[in-house]
Amino acid sequence: MSDQPQTPAAKPSAVELNKIASHYLAGDIAQELVDSAPGFGKGSVQLLKNHGTYQQDDREQRKAKEGAKSTREISFMVRTRVPGGKLTAAQLLAQIDLGDELANGTVRLTTRQAIQHHGIVKGDLKATIQRINEIQLTTLAACGDVERNMMCCPAPIRNNPVREEMQLMADKLAEHLAPRTRAYHEIWLTDPDTGEKSLVGGGSEGKEIEPIYGPTYLPRKFKTAFALPEDNCTDIYANDLGLLAVHEQGKILGYNVLAGGGMGVTPSAAKTFPALAKRLGFVKPEDVLDIATAIVKVQRDFGNRSDRKVARLKYTIHTMGLENFRAKVEEYFGKPLPPCHPADVHAFDDHIGWCDQCDGKHFYGLNVENGRIHDTGNFRLKTALRQILNDVKPGVRITAHQSLLFTDLAAADRVRITEILHAHGVKTSEEISTLRRWSMACVALPTCSLAVAESERVLPGLIDSLEPEVAKLGLSQEAFTLRMTGCPNACARPYNSDIGIVGRTLGKYTIFLGGRLLGDRLNAAYKDVVPFDDLCREITAVLACYKAERSHGESLGDFCHRKGVDGVRTWAGEWLAGARGHG
Repeated sequence: MSDQPQTPAAKPSAVELNKIASHYLAGDIAQELVDSAPGFGKGSVQLLKNHGTYQQDDREQRKAKEGAKSTREISFMVRTRVPGGKLTAAQLLAQIDLGDELANGTVRLTTRQAIQHHGIVKGDLKATIQRINEIQLTTLAACGDVERNMMCCPAPIRNNPVREEMQLMADKLAEHLAPRTRAYHEIWLTDPDTGEKSLVGGGSEGKEIEPIYGPTYLPRKFKTAFALPEDNCTDIYANDLGLLAVHEQGKILGYNVLAGGGMGVTPSAAKTFPALAKRLGFVKPEDVLDIATAIVKVQRDFGNRSDRKVARLKYTIHTMGLENFRAKVEEYFGKPLPPCHPADVHAFDDHIGWCDQCDGKHFYGLNVENGRIHDTGNFRLKTALRQILNDVKPGVRITAHQSLLFTDLAAADRVRITEILHAHGVKTSEEISTLRRWSMACVALPTCSLAVAESERVLPGLIDSLEPEVAKLGLSQEAFTLRMTGCPNACARPYNSDIGIVGRTLGKYTIFLGGRLLGDRLNAAYKDVVPFDDLCREITAVLACYKAERSHGESLGDFCHRKGVDGVRTWAGEWLAGARGHG
């Protein structure tokens, strides 16, 4: 069996040629890091993603001299890889301090259970990455054409062998699929004055060895998540590789393997599309590393390296066909892949609020709106978190909904945490609306280079406007996902949500309907080029239709899917025109 493609490849893209010449992701980063330019050249910008950083341009900070064009204000986003979202109080405190001292004063929790810092200048880039490694975390492979942050349900439910085994397996796979290159260690973690430090980043086998990725790594990013049938909090169907733990009587029988999920779309390229992962087969726990390796290697060898728009695994499967893809995976795996177990996702828990940890202690899920940890006016979440982390010293987990879990709490901590939050103008999770709880947004403007519209900065205001309308309709207790992104690349996973709002152009959006909280169904385009100021009334009309015509117990997404976007559009249009009662 050969790991090489059987047909000649098209001409590699510029990014691929750059990776080939980079000598395992080193390139010219080290030299450019110490030159006088505010940023890096195009080749290094692409390589830097694999090291965990994006070069960005804050469009609102561009400076223009009189009579001249504006100049870019270059800064960097640095992402910390946090497998399964697991942190200590000391690690999160250090990240908050880092945000104050070297970044823009905020910290961002991501939809993949990781951490981002924004606004870092080039001169502070090495110090930032070193400090992250000093607290036994890393930025290596937080971005780039490699396995990204490994997702897993973060709920710390003790004395539960199924959850504990699954979380250990996620840790093991994260380590297994981590790049081995020494370039990361040599560029960022070597101190010329004191010699090399033995830190988390890099590997130990020399940068000529990448047994899984090879010298050109993957054609595009690769995302993996673990989940349980009764708890799909990691949105497993939205990942390139999904591993669903199948269990009976407290024992994991194995994992259903799902492949080919991905949300990103390029509007100008009709060949691109969102996709849910497809059920590929079933493996026993001892085969998880091998099946993941086989799928990654098939993507490595057969993914499109000439056109990055169609380089994700979903396009490889689309091009090969599912059965041919499965056969190739079996070839690399070395044995047949049995059919999936009938188990599938059937529930979803965001773990927000007070929960029993099943060991005499509790954990608390604190909703962090859009993942942004900051102090603004009387709202001082960052200061509150510092006090909780210092005083209570809980364990910490990041959820796939950009929120935090405080773990290992005693009963007395409940009062203390509530007191600290209220003293700093922060509502408890129990005090926010269901609508806000189930919403999330990507970063978008001003720093994301792909954003064409606002997202994080405007979604809270949209929720403010929607909350009274939802209350009037008597739907305040209904749980449905509302996700907003500033572009179709879909970092907040809008295409499988009940309501998706996707930036179309500055100030205008496409509304999608008919996905669902379970994450196992794509939604459909409902209305296009909707001005931001019209979003509230358009969504309210949809909710009015749902209230009037839903079946008993039917969720919003299921209703919109059953009625169809055309049917909802007709009814909602009449409601907006006053032809239907608004009572």
